[in-house]
Amino acid sequence: MKKKIILACSSFIVGVGLVGCTTGNNTEGTSGSDNDAQTVHLMEENEVASMNTLVTQDTASINAQVHVFEGLYNIDQDNEIVPAVAEDMPEISEDGKTYTIQLRDDANWSNGDPVTADDFVYAWRRLASPENEANYMFLLDGTVANGSEIINDGMDPEKLGVKANNDKELEIQLEKPVPYFTSLMTFPPFFPQNEEFVEEYGKEYGNDSEKILSNGAFTMENWDQSSMEWDLEKNPEYYDADKVKLDRVNVDVIKETATAFNLFQSDELDQAEISGEHVKQNEDNPNLQKVPDSKVFYFKMNQKSKDKDTIFANEDVRRAVAYAIDKEGIVDDVLADGSSASYGYIPKDFVKNPETDADFREDAGDLMKTNEDKAKEHWEKAKKEIGDEITIELLTSDEDAEKKVAETVQYQLQEALPGLNLEVKSVPLNNSIDLTRNGEYELAMGRWGPDYQDPMTYLESLRSPNNTNYESDEYDDLLDKITNDYGNDPEKRWQAMIDAEKTLVEEDAAIVPLYQQTRSLLVKDNLKGIYYPNFGASTIFKYATYN
Repeated sequence: MKKKIILACSSFIVGVGLVGCTTGNNTEGTSGSDNDAQTVHLMEENEVASMNTLVTQDTASINAQVHVFEGLYNIDQDNEIVPAVAEDMPEISEDGKTYTIQLRDDANWSNGDPVTADDFVYAWRRLASPENEANYMFLLDGTVANGSEIINDGMDPEKLGVKANNDKELEIQLEKPVPYFTSLMTFPPFFPQNEEFVEEYGKEYGNDSEKILSNGAFTMENWDQSSMEWDLEKNPEYYDADKVKLDRVNVDVIKETATAFNLFQSDELDQAEISGEHVKQNEDNPNLQKVPDSKVFYFKMNQKSKDKDTIFANEDVRRAVAYAIDKEGIVDDVLADGSSASYGYIPKDFVKNPETDADFREDAGDLMKTNEDKAKEHWEKAKKEIGDEITIELLTSDEDAEKKVAETVQYQLQEALPGLNLEVKSVPLNNSIDLTRNGEYELAMGRWGPDYQDPMTYLESLRSPNNTNYESDEYDDLLDKITNDYGNDPEKRWQAMIDAEKTLVEEDAAIVPLYQQTRSLLVKDNLKGIYYPNFGASTIFKYATYN
C-alpha cells in the first residue's frame, strides 16, 4: 500500500489479515481531502502486464488501458456502444462491409498532438503484422479486408482494409458483414497509437509510464511491469476533461481477500473486492454490491505437449473430469459471492436471440451437468488405457479465490476418481497465462472475459489451432459458417452458435466450464458513478465522483 499510509499505522499482521487502523487526516487523503482534489484508492487483483495495447491479455491491463487510451467507441453504463474519439456512430454501407467514421476535432494526445485517422491506421496495421505477435491479431483474421492474407500469407500490412480519407475521416473495408464489429472497436487492440512516439521507443513502448502517450481520461504515473501500485492522473488534454471529476486514482495490487477487506475497513481503500467468508459476513453491509459479470472460469485440458498426446487426448479422461466436478459446491461453499455454476461456455445475461429476445443460455440449455456415475464409468474406461495410478498437475493463478477453487477441485476429483493424484501449482497470473499460451501445462484454470458483445468472442478462442490443442473439423466448420455464410442471416447464425457450443462442451468435452463470476465489492458511500460493463473492461470509473 501507499508508504505514508503504512507508516501512519502501528497495526500488526495477525491471523488472516491486517488489523484495521485509523488513517486520520492523511495528506494524500482517502478520496478528496487533498485541497478538494478528488483522489480515490482502488485495487486490482493482479499486476498490469503491459500498456502496449497490442499485447493486451489480462483484465488489469484492459482496465488501465481503457482509462489511459480511448478508441473510436466506448461502453456506457447500460452496456450500449457510444461514440468516443468518433464523432458519431459509423456510417455503414448497405452491404455491411464499408464503415465510414468521422473523428472528433478536439481529440488530442497528452502531448497536445491531435488524434488523427492515421493513428488508427498505424495501430491496426501493427495489430495485423505477424512480426509484432499481437495477442489479438486473430480479431482481424476474416473481418477487416486482407486481414487473413496479411496474418497467414505474408501480404504487406499496408494493404489492410483501413485508410485515412483525411485527418478526421476513417474508412474501413470488411471481408464480409460482421454483426459485432462496432462493439469490437471498443476493445483496446483497436485503439490508436501515435506513430512518432511508438517508433521512438520501439519494443520498449508501453513497458513503463515514461513510455506511454495517452489520449484517454487519465495518464499513468509511477508504473512499470513489476509495479504493485501505480497512479492515474487526470489528463488535461482529454476532450471531455470537464466531466472527469477524479483528479487521481491510486491503484494497489491486492491478491488476498482478507487484506482487501481490512484495508477497506481502515479507510485505505474506497473499493474492495471480496469473496468467500467475507461475503457471507457482509451480506447485510450497505456497502456491499454484487455485480454480475460475463467472465467465465473453466478448465483447459491440454491434449498434446511437445508433439505427443497427453492424458487428456483420451476422451474418457476428459469426460470423467467434467462429470466429477461439483460446480454448485464451488459457487455455494467456496466462492459464496453470488457467482453461478456454468453449464456452457457462453454466459447467461450476455446476449439475446435477435428474433425472440431469449437469453443464449435459455436457448442453448445446460451442458455436461455433474454426474458421479458417468464420471466413474468414463474413469474406469480410461484406466484400461492409462493405468491405475495417475498424477495430473493443475495450474492456477495465485489469486486467493482461484487457489481455493483449485484446492476444492483437487479434493473433489481425488474422491470421485480412484487412483488420481492431482497436484496444484499456483503461480502469478501473468506466468499462468504464459504457460498456458505456450502449451506448458496439463490441466489449467482458464478465464475468458468477452472482448466484444457476441458469442463468437468465446467460441473463436477454441478454433484450431489453440492452446489446448483441441482439434475438430466439425467445430471449425461451424465457426466458418457463422463467420462466412450467416452474417446477414441472424436466425441461422444464432442456431449455429448454439450447435458450436454443444460440440465444444458436450460432444467433444474439450473444456470444462466451471462458473460465471459475480463480483462482490465493498464500495464507500460517497464514491459514485463507477459502472461495470459485461464485455471489455471490468470497471469504468472515468466519470466517477467522490463527495
